[in-house]
Amino acid sequence: MFVGGFATFALVYSTQPLLPLLAGEFGVSAASASLTVSATTAGLALMLIPGSVLADRLGRQQVMKLSLAIAAVLALATAFAPDFLSLLVLRALLGAVIAGLPAAAMAYIGEEVAPNAQARAMGLYIAGNALGGMSGRFVTALLTDLGSWRTALAVIAVFGLLSAVVFWRRLPDSRHFQPRAATPARILRDTVAIYRDPGLPWLFLVAFLAMGAFVGLYNFLGFRLLASPYLLGQSAIGAIFLLYLLGTWASALSGRLAERHGRQKTMWRMVAIMGTGLALTLGQPLWLIIAGVGVFTFGFFAAHALASGWVGRRAGERRALASALYLSSYYLGASVIGSLTGTAWTAGHWPGLAALLGACVLGTGSVALWLRRLPT
Repeated sequence: MFVGGFATFALVYSTQPLLPLLAGEFGVSAASASLTVSATTAGLALMLIPGSVLADRLGRQQVMKLSLAIAAVLALATAFAPDFLSLLVLRALLGAVIAGLPAAAMAYIGEEVAPNAQARAMGLYIAGNALGGMSGRFVTALLTDLGSWRTALAVIAVFGLLSAVVFWRRLPDSRHFQPRAATPARILRDTVAIYRDPGLPWLFLVAFLAMGAFVGLYNFLGFRLLASPYLLGQSAIGAIFLLYLLGTWASALSGRLAERHGRQKTMWRMVAIMGTGLALTLGQPLWLIIAGVGVFTFGFFAAHALASGWVGRRAGERRALASALYLSSYYLGASVIGSLTGTAWTAGHWPGLAALLGACVLGTGSVALWLRRLPT
């Protein structure tokens, strides 16, 4: 599952460090270039619920394996996109296809891992997401400096194919999966029950706001650091994504903190760390900006690991659909807020962008404080 999460984020976010370069090559605006990320996350958001339905019907393993393999092939095709529209279409299809893996992953962990170890297992899976996102972005930026963005995307795609082979051969068989009829009536009943839960809809809102802020920050960090007075190169900007290592550590650590102190007490503190990091990025020294991004990254991945594991615990037998709804909110936030930050960047550069992201973090913190009232 670590390998699956690693490959998913490496493929989905491989174009993020290339946004300034793609804007220049195809003659599009910064906001339009960010659609190469937003189109992928939108495809993910739209197909997560159908993916969870298929996983309920056909089995978690089959859906996850096929999703990763087909997505890797589509990723390879993006390296040969003849124009910007073709690139966007292929990226959207990649997101739609790979949705099957995250749609089933949380349910698979919830079914196959003992309850007292689920927080740690989910933390490890999210750590794979963080490490994959970091590696995909850093390697893409480095290879672009050495060759071209097409070569970089092709290498990431080949890595995705190798990951699919490992995932296909090594994923343990499901022992506790029970197929469920994928009828519209059953899906509607389960959806209504999920949204009547006192905690789950609020956790979905946490996913929307936190992920939107996270993607918005990283989408336009490169534009800021390429400009004066920093004038960083593509490889140097890609190296900043090594801060995802903090996210890998935070995801694993959050599981242990949740077991010791409870999710209610831990989550709002992680959101407060996000806000602290965002405030630091308003400074001008490069070291302070990088420190702020690192603190923000730590807080985000810890909060995400806590929220996603909490969804699996609360949803019971509906965990596949609840996980899909959580992740739909997660990636919808990446698409909607990630695109809105383009407007904020155009209007007010980094202070304008930070104001929008600050509102998202403040909203996330308010929800996290409200969730403290839920019973353990």
